[in-house]
Amino acid sequence: MSRPAILVENVTVRFRPYIDKKPTLRRSIANLRTRAVEEVVALDDVSFRVEKGEAFGIIGRNGAGKSTLLRVMARTLRPNSGKVVVNGRASTLLQLGVGMNPELSGARNIYLGGLAAGLRKAEVEAIFDDIVEYAGLGDAIHRPVKTYSSGMFSRLAFSVSMHLNPDILLLDEVLAVGDAEFRDKSMKTMRQLLDRAGTIVFVSHSLNQVADFCDRAMWLERGRVRQIGDAEEVVAAYVEDQKAQSARGKRDPVEQTGT
Repeated sequence: MSRPAILVENVTVRFRPYIDKKPTLRRSIANLRTRAVEEVVALDDVSFRVEKGEAFGIIGRNGAGKSTLLRVMARTLRPNSGKVVVNGRASTLLQLGVGMNPELSGARNIYLGGLAAGLRKAEVEAIFDDIVEYAGLGDAIHRPVKTYSSGMFSRLAFSVSMHLNPDILLLDEVLAVGDAEFRDKSMKTMRQLLDRAGTIVFVSHSLNQVADFCDRAMWLERGRVRQIGDAEEVVAAYVEDQKAQSARGKRDPVEQTGT
C-alpha cells in the first residue's frame, strides 16, 4: 500500500476548562471549585487516513472537534497523545486573517505569506501578479487588510495558499463567506489540485458541498469518530441523526468539547 497523504493515529487532545494566568489570593479562593473541573476531551482516540488525490470532508456539530483536528493536522496544535504524519507540502486556511498582519496592505501580506512558506522574495515576485488577479481585489490590494470584509479576506487568503502550489490543502470554512462566483472559481481550482494527485481536507457545515465535492467524509461527534465512508452516505447518516434529535425535542443537550 502506498503512503497516504495524511495519517492520523490515536490522536487525543485535552484542554483545561479554566486557566487563571495571574491568580490573586481572592481569585484562587473563589475558583477552587472551578479548578477541580475535569479536563475537556476535544479529540478522543481519533484515527483515519487520507489518500493522495482524495478530497476528504469532516462534518459534525459545533463543538465536535473539527477545527481542533485541523489544527493538529496543520501542526499548530500538539496532541496529548497519538501521531500525525503529513506527506507533502501543506497549505492551511484555518480561519480568516490568520497569518496576516492587519495593519499592512494586502500586497505586503502576500509577501509575508510567501516568505513564511519558505519562498524567496524573487519567487514571491514571480507569482505576485497572478495572486492579485486571482483574488480580484483591484485597488483594495493596497489597503490595510483590517479594512477588508470577510469575503475579501477569504479571496486573498485562498489565492495566496493556492499559488504556493501545495500538495495538501487544509480548509476550515474559509470559502463559506466568499461570493458565489469566487466559490465556483475556488472549487474549480481545487479540482485541478486533485487532478494532479493533490489532497484536500475540507471542514464545513455546508453538507451539500461536502457530499458533492468530497470522495469520503468523516463524522465527528463529541471528539470521537462516529462514521467514515463515502461522502454522500456519511452526510445522509448525519442528516438523519439531526432529524432524529430534532424529533426528540433535543431532550439530551449536546455536550460541548472542541471546536
